[in-house]
Amino acid sequence: MNYAFTKEVHLTYEEAIVKVTEELKKEGFGVLTEIDVKATLKKKLDVDFNKYIILGACNPSFAYKSLQAQEDIGLLLPCNVIIYENKEGKTIVSAINPKDMLSVIPNTELDEISKQVAEKLSRVVDNV
Repeated sequence: MNYAFTKEVHLTYEEAIVKVTEELKKEGFGVLTEIDVKATLKKKLDVDFNKYIILGACNPSFAYKSLQAQEDIGLLLPCNVIIYENKEGKTIVSAINPKDMLSVIPNTELDEISKQVAEKLSRVVDNV
């Protein structure tokens, strides 16, 4: 199982956040949440960590269809996209592969939805 689409990008961490957000918008996603992992770990544990953000991306149309097919699908929403700077200073972009993620739910109605969302998130990562 390949649970994520991942790519090293030739952008700064900050540039990658902007570019990912733009590409998500092109595919019909909005960013519902932003978790600054570095800042959170510093505040809560007083530890230093690399630059790392989790974006909670949502495509309302697909979210609605998914919720109609399986009310508990909200446990797996929104789709997470991460941007981080690794130990070598390279910027990495990664998005969850909803097709593999939703394979844990035995509901065939979700198959086509997850396939379409996976294609969109894969394009987001490819286009960054």
